[in-house]
Amino acid sequence: MPGIPTYGSGSIESGAGSRIEDVEPGTPAARAGLSPGLTVLRANGRLLRDVIDWRWESDGASVDLEVSDGEGTHDVRLERNPGEAWGFTFAGVLFDGVRTCRNSCTFCFMTQLPRGLRRALYVRDDDYRLSFLQGNFVTLTNVDPVDVDRIVEQHLSPLYVSLHAVTPEVRAALVCAREDRALDVIDELLSEGIELHVQIVLVPGVNDGEELQNSLRWLAARDGVRSVGIVPLGFTRHQERFTSSYGDASAARAVLDELEPWQVAFRQRDGISWVHAADEFYLNAGRPVPPSEHYDGFPQYENGIGLLRDFADEFVGELRDRASAPAAGPVNDIRSTVVTGTLFAPALRTLLHAQGLDRSVDVLPVENRFFGGNVSVAGLLTGEDVMHALAAHAGDARFIIPRIIFNDDGLTLDDVSETGIRASCSAPVDFVDPSARALLSAIL
Repeated sequence: MPGIPTYGSGSIESGAGSRIEDVEPGTPAARAGLSPGLTVLRANGRLLRDVIDWRWESDGASVDLEVSDGEGTHDVRLERNPGEAWGFTFAGVLFDGVRTCRNSCTFCFMTQLPRGLRRALYVRDDDYRLSFLQGNFVTLTNVDPVDVDRIVEQHLSPLYVSLHAVTPEVRAALVCAREDRALDVIDELLSEGIELHVQIVLVPGVNDGEELQNSLRWLAARDGVRSVGIVPLGFTRHQERFTSSYGDASAARAVLDELEPWQVAFRQRDGISWVHAADEFYLNAGRPVPPSEHYDGFPQYENGIGLLRDFADEFVGELRDRASAPAAGPVNDIRSTVVTGTLFAPALRTLLHAQGLDRSVDVLPVENRFFGGNVSVAGLLTGEDVMHALAAHAGDARFIIPRIIFNDDGLTLDDVSETGIRASCSAPVDFVDPSARALLSAIL
């Protein structure tokens, strides 16, 4: 996280408020004289540790602030009309730094990164506040009683929790926590009405099979566990511990077969699937992804679960809408090549063929040579690997590349920009948002 300081575990350090990044004209903040660059230290006397504290204290018609301009502090009262926003934004959501992970999980992807990447890529956050605010999965191994009290008081629900296993010996081998109270914390939070979405990173021969069944039984016995996501181990070539995951069709099918009885039972009892497998299992098993209703509203979407189904449904729906709408302009008749990762490429080819678009659209799967291992998603492609693939297909008429390969600063993992990729290629290159609608707009 660029610009956000980090600290380890334990009690949250004293906050120092946050800098105001933007103020909208005509809003309560503007009327009170707030401006970008000022730092809000306290709200109603409470030292602000994060945007959650701010929301907690500002949920009313007025709020008293202590503001610093770098030379001194002064008090400001904000007042607003019903339904009116305060009209300013903070520079970040955590004001006192992000809690970093103190575990040594054997499968941690962050520890498998090569040296030399930008510093932010090595930050291993394990902060329950980011779990609530952004859906980040956390282990809860660094949560103390004060944290639990705060989660309950401010009702920070739902949280997203990495469980992985419940048998103590297996947890010790996988998570390698200094002090593992996570299962007790889970029970405390559930007893206070905090809902959880859980993920299990499945490691072949370690927490699959009977241990997976143990974990599912443990979770199913607890009210408030709203969904469980099963994702396969991801590994790079920059380590020597793992050489395989669930890329073999039979191994992927075995996992899906293990989950199916749980899904059937929960469908019959509660009308939900409850436990969901990552899209990768279906692709590797050669099985179609389930229909959208199987995903219960897609609670594990950011975990790579249901993305393919959502994309396919949007793709077909958008084509149907275009076919029924009046022509809005000429159809693009230039042959296009869509660049993506090796995981999604076969599914995209199938989708294009089913809709009769494969006659004018090719798919270029890019091998992730930088990370290696079983890393195959488009979001982890480097600029170097993309440019290498484009050069090998220099005769293609036009390339379409998903912007998901770039971060918020417009750079790939190896710091290549859109301009750099365009400059390396003789053919036109279009960058599009990673949605079916954006892709269809580009190719049609």
